Amino acid sequence: MRFIFSIVNAICYLFMSPFHYWKFRGVKMGKNNYLYTKHIGSEPYLIEIGDNCHITSGTKFFTHGGGAPLRLEMPDFDTFGKIIIGNNVYIGNNCLIMPGVTIGDNVVVGAGSVVTKSIPSNCVVAGNPAKYIKDFKSYRDSMVKHDFKTKLLHYKDKKQKILTADESLFIKKGYISIK
Repeated sequence: MRFIFSIVNAICYLFMSPFHYWKFRGVKMGKNNYLYTKHIGSEPYLIEIGDNCHITSGTKFFTHGGGAPLRLEMPDFDTFGKIIIGNNVYIGNNCLIMPGVTIGDNVVVGAGSVVTKSIPSNCVVAGNPAKYIKDFKSYRDSMVKHDFKTKLLHYKDKKQKILTADESLFIKKGYISIK
């Protein structure tokens, strides 16, 4: 039976969209979510996703781990942690979400972050391990001045608007400090 489940899971992994794959595997999900990863671990039924979440490619969810070295003395040892993602959350590319983490509402998790602790609502975090960067309102205020207003445009119209835009609209990063 386990072999048959493995075959069915592999076929679903290959041919289903991330959204349908997550539902098939038992993730509890709200509405209007954009999912670009299928890395949801071996206990996806321990993951809850709110509404209006954007989870980008390469992000991985871990609901267990670290037990193998303890199984020499305790063969049936296993630990688990639920992962709860609130509403209106953006998780950037290649993040790692560890067991037992809760991410509040209105949160941005920067690309490549390793989320080892729960994140309160209304903030931006990034890094390894993920650390507080700024509050959500400050993030929104800093990004509004870079809004190209292209999200609903056709690809060709979007490209034209971006390529002819004033340079002040583009995000520019400062240099790192060399000391």
